[in-house]
Amino acid sequence: MTDPAGREPYEEVLEGGNVADRVVRVGRTVRKPWTRSSRSVMLLLEHLRRSSFEASVVPLGMDSRGRQVLGYRPGEMADSLPLPTRAELRRLGGIIRRLHDLTAGFRPPEEPEWEVAIPDPREEVVCHYDLAPWNLVRDGEDWTFIDWDGAGPGTRMGDLGYAAHGFVPLHAGGDPGADALRLRALADGYGCDDALRRELPDAILHRVRGMYDLLEEGARTGVQPWARLHAEGHADHWGPAADYVERHRAVWLAALTGPGEPAAP
Repeated sequence: MTDPAGREPYEEVLEGGNVADRVVRVGRTVRKPWTRSSRSVMLLLEHLRRSSFEASVVPLGMDSRGRQVLGYRPGEMADSLPLPTRAELRRLGGIIRRLHDLTAGFRPPEEPEWEVAIPDPREEVVCHYDLAPWNLVRDGEDWTFIDWDGAGPGTRMGDLGYAAHGFVPLHAGGDPGADALRLRALADGYGCDDALRRELPDAILHRVRGMYDLLEEGARTGVQPWARLHAEGHADHWGPAADYVERHRAVWLAALTGPGEPAAP
């Protein structure tokens, strides 16, 4: 992809990112700033590629300007599409389970350096840490998670819980009964055992409340990008979302640990 005069590769600015600086598309690649965690993220993505994980981008190294180079995946962002069906939530849960099973054994050849914004209480697997509709590209049956810059060690249910916030979704003003059934579908797809099901409601709250606290702290200290995101109103979503998750914890737990219902669309 070149400019009309054929001089330099044409760079198309990609919109929608909240955290990363300038992200561009160059032909069939994406270029974004190299950060202190980029080397570790590239090694993680290469591990997933070699393991034939279907839902991650392809790492292509660093360009001459010192930027990350990743394979471009065409499609639509999931946050611009209708909510996933319960069948799609089960599929999503399965994708996340495969990710975690693969990263549980990930041992990079050098000491990794991560940039995790809201650490989990334990280190079980390497989490994506931002599994959300704004980071899922859908192209028919091809589903690809992008924006792995915040990846790092964490818990299985923390990562699944964050996904639940965005994909169920668990937002203020929701219908707790309907949301509980959709949460159950996500957990079923993951293959949660009883212990994981009992852990999940509190793990959701840890991540969602943690996002609100991070934004509030950013507003107080001026640390970016959290101060900017707070100024743009993001805390107005995360605070009420955390209250909603906490208020209906018993509903989530009952749905997750009860006998369940027949699979539904």
